Amino acid sequence: MRITALVKSHEHVCCRYRVAAFRAHLANAGHAIEVRPWSNGWMVQQMLPSFIDGADVLIVQRKLFPTWQLKLIRRRVRWLIYDFDDSIFLNSSYNPRGQDCPKRYEQFKQMVQMADVVVAGNPFLYEQASVLTDPAKVRYIPTCVDPSRYRLARHDAERGSVKLTWIGSSSTLRGLVRIGSLLNDCGKRVPGLELRIICDRSLRLEHLPIDFRPWSEATEANDLADADIGISWLPDDLWSEGKCGLKLLQYMAAGLPVIANPVGVQKNFVRHGETGFLVESPDEWREAIELLANDPALRREMGRAGRRFVEAEFGVACGGAAWQWVLHKLAGRASDGIPDDSSLARPANMQW
Repeated sequence: MRITALVKSHEHVCCRYRVAAFRAHLANAGHAIEVRPWSNGWMVQQMLPSFIDGADVLIVQRKLFPTWQLKLIRRRVRWLIYDFDDSIFLNSSYNPRGQDCPKRYEQFKQMVQMADVVVAGNPFLYEQASVLTDPAKVRYIPTCVDPSRYRLARHDAERGSVKLTWIGSSSTLRGLVRIGSLLNDCGKRVPGLELRIICDRSLRLEHLPIDFRPWSEATEANDLADADIGISWLPDDLWSEGKCGLKLLQYMAAGLPVIANPVGVQKNFVRHGETGFLVESPDEWREAIELLANDPALRREMGRAGRRFVEAEFGVACGGAAWQWVLHKLAGRASDGIPDDSSLARPANMQW
């Protein structure tokens, strides 16, 4: 198939992990995919026809269009796939107006109803789309990483410091701010403890030294592998239920044990006592950090278990096979020459 993917930008994290990551896999299966950024309404109206001329499939990633633009797109494309990996029908956890957004919800509803296939990044998002349209056309394909990009953390017992690490964007850095007092307390209790922040901006904590690393695609894997423990905290709300756990997958790919609160996919990705710890209260956070800070062998053991988990269930080969299955099934519905009961092996972690 000839595929055009419409994305926010080539550099956007969702493009890199949910489209570009699978280009080689899909090319090997005989598909050609072109990635195009969207910018504004004028571009969609004037330029979209030239983008999609000759394409069999248009993948729209995350974007919610006004009704008139969506109808224009629907008239121009043979098959429309909508891919999303956030609770985009809501405002974020940190929006002062609250999370409910009727306009976004209505646009989301129209998008999933007009698409031929809807690809959701986690089971919660899968369910949200399924109640608004025919569940038979909704698919679950998780965000995936390429473990081969990440060298394993050494967990050197001779190193004097212990590095927690957090990776993300400035919009979600506010989650760390909310647990700042807890992190400060850990900084006072654990000798040599530091926090490496890999982001487009940093923060300041009074009792926990910050090692700020500006995010770069070229350096993120090494910056993670030079740390010791990955951390993540999410507010317990519907916006967080839509998160797809990329930072956790990156931590585990780099061989880091993970400490996280049991919200959304985190409670499934972190296998308590095996790949890290699920913690809620301040005491549980402190105990988990102290335990891992003082036991390099345990960090190494949990980090290796996390790496195996990612390789088995969330590697790009798994995601590529899932996309290949979706495209094969889509073509099968429109061609008498391709049976609907595909002979391809169905990926185990994809919901059909």
